[in-house]
Amino acid sequence: MRPNAIRQKLARGETVMGMMHFTASPMIVEVMASAGLDFFIIDFEHSPIDITMAAHLVRAGDAAGIAPLLRIPDVDAGLVKKVLNLGVQGIVLPHGTRESSEALLRAVRYEPEGIRGSCPAIRQANYGPPDWKEFQTEANREILVIPLIEDPATVADMEALAAMPGLDVFFLGPFDFSVAAGVPGAGFDHPIMAQAIERMIAIARRHGKYVMTSVGDRIDTALGRSLLDKGVRMISYSADALVFRRACQDIARLKLPAR
Repeated sequence: MRPNAIRQKLARGETVMGMMHFTASPMIVEVMASAGLDFFIIDFEHSPIDITMAAHLVRAGDAAGIAPLLRIPDVDAGLVKKVLNLGVQGIVLPHGTRESSEALLRAVRYEPEGIRGSCPAIRQANYGPPDWKEFQTEANREILVIPLIEDPATVADMEALAAMPGLDVFFLGPFDFSVAAGVPGAGFDHPIMAQAIERMIAIARRHGKYVMTSVGDRIDTALGRSLLDKGVRMISYSADALVFRRACQDIARLKLPAR
């Protein structure tokens, strides 16, 4: 099993950039890689992407040198097993809490640490590793489990989450969090949003862990820089479909009125 590229970059002190992937396009994955992004997150929560599409996206990512992650809709051990078998390097868990994160950790890991079923005829294991026990150990160690923090109660519980072995990256989902906090659509300049991200960063640092977040469809590099300056280590810049739509809107605005 190949080492987890995201883990390696974070351990070296690098910042890591990526994007949500909704379009089911291996070509877009290659474009992301050629542009210098580090990861993409295949969306199983809201997009129409299925397991076969995901397999092609993971292959494209591996070939192009960009790390494939995947957002599941919820903790379903059967689904988790299937997507891990493809070779994704991490699982993103919506509305991650202590309880759901514990359940996902068990689903991700092989025995004796978890309940993931064993099968050598999988892509992640290169269709038959010479030493299955070694592969299991590597898989348990390398796969990232990333809870999406999307409400104030979970931010309040961040100390306990950060203390959990096996959780190394915590993803503040700003839009869902802003809705749950009663300030729908508020940005990180709002005091509630600023306090949330600052609390997460401070706690993660104490535990030797990392915080990531996302920004909207406008590629706001100043916002990205300010988040990195605060201590965010990973940023997901919106979603491929939204970024493309924004670019199309900018082009459409050039149209002249009828003469």
